[in-house]
Amino acid sequence: MKNIKRSEIIKGISNPADVWDVIVVGGGATGLGAALDAAARGFKTVLFEQADFAKGTSSRSTKLVHGGVRYLAQGDVGLVREALYERGLLLRNAAHLVKNESFIIPNYEWWGGAFYTIGLTMYDLLAGKLSLGRSKHISKNEVIRRIPTIRQKGLYGGVVYHDGQFDDSRLAVNLAQTCIEQGATVLNYFCVKSLLKQNGKTAGVIVNDEETGKVYNIKGKTVINATGVFVDDLLRMDEPARKPLVRPSQGVHIILDKSFMNGDDALMIPKTDDGRVLFAVPWHDKLVVGTTDTPLNEHSMEPKALEEEIEFILNTASRYLSKAPSRKDVLSVFAGLRPLAAPQGDSAKTKEISRSHKIIVSDSGLITITGGKWTTFRRMGEDTIDKAIKVGNLKALPCKTKDLPVHGSRKTVDFTDHLYVYGTDQQDLMKLAKENPEWQERLHSDLPFTKVEVVWAVRHEMARTVEDVLARRVRALFLDAQAAIDMAPTVAALLAGELDKDADWEREQVDAFIDIAKGYLLKPYRKPERLEV
Repeated sequence: MKNIKRSEIIKGISNPADVWDVIVVGGGATGLGAALDAAARGFKTVLFEQADFAKGTSSRSTKLVHGGVRYLAQGDVGLVREALYERGLLLRNAAHLVKNESFIIPNYEWWGGAFYTIGLTMYDLLAGKLSLGRSKHISKNEVIRRIPTIRQKGLYGGVVYHDGQFDDSRLAVNLAQTCIEQGATVLNYFCVKSLLKQNGKTAGVIVNDEETGKVYNIKGKTVINATGVFVDDLLRMDEPARKPLVRPSQGVHIILDKSFMNGDDALMIPKTDDGRVLFAVPWHDKLVVGTTDTPLNEHSMEPKALEEEIEFILNTASRYLSKAPSRKDVLSVFAGLRPLAAPQGDSAKTKEISRSHKIIVSDSGLITITGGKWTTFRRMGEDTIDKAIKVGNLKALPCKTKDLPVHGSRKTVDFTDHLYVYGTDQQDLMKLAKENPEWQERLHSDLPFTKVEVVWAVRHEMARTVEDVLARRVRALFLDAQAAIDMAPTVAALLAGELDKDADWEREQVDAFIDIAKGYLLKPYRKPERLEV
């Protein structure tokens, strides 16, 4: 695989006379999906992300590719059918990152087995040919065999069903690579400062290269606002008096050691005290437990988990696991924001707001896509570009993403080797490691990530900072925040060597990362052993 050089990509936007067919603002799941759809159809496409790809909500999910059992219970059959179809496509097109996961619902009521089996049979039927496996009732003994740490008192049995499980920010990085392979120009750390207007119509964007400070005027036939919880910021650039379109809702997850639920199955608690579902899902040899749904009045690039959210997850997990987790057991805690429709009337019931996506076209022609979820990113991209064709009078080219493999996709995957996330790049990564014996060393004894992965992240995956590497290329920050802090000086030194940066830059990077990582810790912060860089 060829190096992806930022300087070469930037050359692609250097001609101010160029007019792009599609300008996408936002480098999360939604924006990447739209840019990939546009580029695959043959449109001249550029995407700008103000920070790193999937920096926001798109790296902070429950790691599920799913139809949404809860949405079925709410009667949103259309959304579930669409999501189950997209789940099947994603399992096929990104087979190195998406896998079939079995979920067990424990039954503590005598009627639970029949009730959930009937409901989940409907879930299976909606998936049709793309079903991942039939749901079935299992005995109490079978539940205990598969989840030995389940609370046994009052347990009648359980129901097994199948859904998808994945690595969210790794998929985002691969989508960015796929966009480039399809001819798109994709840039992180490029912030849109304002919209270009011509005769009252949106005609492009003014962007700032956050690394150099250079400003670019980018002309386009269509501009797509795919900025998630930040959509209102761009909408106000278009119409300063516009009322908010979204209100963020926060979802929090904690990471525990796998010993709390050692096994291959995930756990699904169908109804918590607040009426939500709670998942405990094996992920990268750890356990992700969540989530919450807390309405917020403001958005942030680094949302913080509230104390009551952490306690809610710990208390709920303690009711179902024989080994009750406590604060000292939490390796990392992370929060993500969902861009929900701004509520009318009762604002508290965010869990009842539909997660289906919406496309809005402003009077100026600015296209805004909001809502949805990771599972449906491809369909959201398709619908958005269909709209862009009409708004921008573009050629009516057909969608091509249904059968388009994502960069790295391969059918045979060894999930026991942590390098599986690189898919077809794994061989090249291992080849690179042989160039320097030191690159084969681990970054930390508690996690499997190696130094060569840092070098690879810079050369091939557009990583620019210590946080880019430790949060979204390797998932250290999300798996063990203290271990990630300990790795930071080593990662900074490797990055400095690749990016030709000095010792001051290294120190600034380490300090900036530690400042962020402290927000993922529940235990007292411990300085990394080697702070001198």
